[in-house]
Amino acid sequence: MNRDYYLDLARRGLRFVIGADLVLHEDADPERTRRNGEGLGRVVEKTARRQKSPLAIPLMDLRLEKLDLLGPLHLSEAEADAWKLAEPDEELFRALESAPAGFPELNRAQHEAVRYIDEQTDLLPVGMVIGPFSLTTKLMADPIAAVAMAGGGVTPDEEPQVRLLTALHALAERAVLRSAKAQLQAGARALLVCEPAANIVYLSPRQMRQGADIFERFVLGPNRRLKQTLKDGSADLFFHDCGELLTEMVRAFGEDLHPKILSLGSSRKLWDDAAVVPKDVVLYGNLPTKSFYSDAAMPVEEVLRRTRELIREMRKTGHAHILGSECDVLWVDGAADTIRNKVEAMQRHEVAQ
Repeated sequence: MNRDYYLDLARRGLRFVIGADLVLHEDADPERTRRNGEGLGRVVEKTARRQKSPLAIPLMDLRLEKLDLLGPLHLSEAEADAWKLAEPDEELFRALESAPAGFPELNRAQHEAVRYIDEQTDLLPVGMVIGPFSLTTKLMADPIAAVAMAGGGVTPDEEPQVRLLTALHALAERAVLRSAKAQLQAGARALLVCEPAANIVYLSPRQMRQGADIFERFVLGPNRRLKQTLKDGSADLFFHDCGELLTEMVRAFGEDLHPKILSLGSSRKLWDDAAVVPKDVVLYGNLPTKSFYSDAAMPVEEVLRRTRELIREMRKTGHAHILGSECDVLWVDGAADTIRNKVEAMQRHEVAQ
C-alpha cells in the first residue's frame, strides 16, 4: 500500500490495540486454536472487526522464529523457549544452518492465519516476526557482555563470546528472513517487525556516542536487509520497539528504516518523537497497556487522561498518529474484563478538537 493509505487511516482517527491474545482467550480452548490456522485467522479477523480496523494484526508470539531455528535439535516447545547457548559450538552452528523443509506447528498456524485473512476477508493481512537482534538475545546466555565487548572493538577471533554473538546473530537473521518470506508467500502485505531488545540495556549509549558501530551492525543493517525483502515482495514495513531508546535511535528508525508505521513504547513521548521522525511515517501507540490489568496502577480515569493528552499533543504536532497500545495487550487470568473495559474506554472516548 502507498503511504497515503496509512496516513489517511491516521487522519480518520483510527484507534486499535495489538489485542489478538485477548480475543484468543475468549475461545474455549485457546491452545488448540493457536495451533489451527483457520481458527487463529478467525481470531485475528474478530480482533480487527471489533476495533473497526482494516489492519489484521496477528498474535504477537515472538517465540516462533526461535522455535523454527532450533528445529534441527528436536526440542520440545518448552525446551526451545528456554534454550540458550553460553559458548561457541561450531558443530552446533553447522547443524542450525540446515533448516528443515517444513515449519513447526505453531509457525504453520501463523502462516495459515495470514492466508485466511488474505483469501477469506477484506482486511489487510499483516505478518509478524521478531527482529534479528531481539532473536539473538534470546539465544545467548549473556548477550549484554558480548555486545559490550563488540562495541569496544573486540573481534570474534579475540573473544569466544563475540564469536558466539556473531554466529548466532547471522543465524537469527536467516531465521527471521525465512519466516518473513513464508508469510509473504501466505499473502502478507505488511510485516510487523518487533525489535524490543534494540534498546539501551543491550546497546551502550556511551559506546554508540563514541562511534561504536553496534547499532548499525546488529540492528539497522539486518532490518534494512529485511525491509528490502519486504520491498521485493511488495509488502510494507511496520516497525515496533517498546524498549528504552535514545532519541537518536528513534530518528534512525524513522529515517533509515523509514517504515510505514513506527510503534514505540510508553517510555517515549510521541509528541517529542514527532520532531525527529519523517512526516510520512505514521506514529503508533503508545498508551501504557501493560498496566491495564491493575486498577491500582492504571485506573480507567488515568487511561482516559492519557488518551486525551496523547491525542491533543499529537494534534499540535500535526504528525500522523494512530492511537493504540505500547505493545501487545495480553490476557491476564482474573483481569480480562478489566483490561477489555479500558481498551474499550480509550477507543470510544471523545476528545474535543
